[in-house]
Amino acid sequence: MTQQPTDGAGQPTTEAFEVRHAPEENRYEVWAAGERAGFAAYVLDGDRITFTHTEVADRFEGQGVGSVLVRGALDDVRRGARLRVVAECPFVASWLERHPDQQDVLAD
Repeated sequence: MTQQPTDGAGQPTTEAFEVRHAPEENRYEVWAAGERAGFAAYVLDGDRITFTHTEVADRFEGQGVGSVLVRGALDDVRRGARLRVVAECPFVASWLERHPDQQDVLAD
């Protein structure tokens, strides 16, 4: 059995998280040890993916999970290279403002 990395308080570290695309739910999810830690919902419209809402479960707050989630989602969008991102969600918009190196996927 593989152990998940934890901090001194026994909480999973950000290395323990996996971002998964759940297209049937129109969202990206972040998972830790079999538990969904959060999600970023989106709407597809042509060549645009509009992130509308991001949520992180209370027990994972303050651990950088939202950042792991957004970065993983944008990396996946970037790999597809056909979609442009619209950051309607305040968390995603704020994260992108703080990470200009990630803004290459933004819609004009």
